[in-house]
Amino acid sequence: MILFRTLLVVIFLALVGYTAIVVSNHGMGLLPVFFGDIAQMAWPGQFNLDFMCFLVLSAVWVSWRHEFSGVGLLLGLIAFFSGALFLSIYLFIQSFRVNGNVGALLLGPSRA
Repeated sequence: MILFRTLLVVIFLALVGYTAIVVSNHGMGLLPVFFGDIAQMAWPGQFNLDFMCFLVLSAVWVSWRHEFSGVGLLLGLIAFFSGALFLSIYLFIQSFRVNGNVGALLLGPSRA
């Protein structure tokens, strides 16, 4: 679990650093670029569509893990719009809440 938590911290720090540089160089205009690439029907758009599907799966999993409660739906929405930045923090915190139990981490404490 220590290696997994270390990976989560590395992912979080890498994304925060990279995002800060991109925002400082290009501003906050992600959505027009993201969906514009998809509309062009080229490889960057294929990658973005594939990534968006991962975001949907992440959002559904987080919501399901919280049994589609109000908090679960809110966290799922955050997962969709925040991607790995959110998921790295979420999994890091949850790994401590379940005392490193991987089954509980994946399924939620009530299902494990």
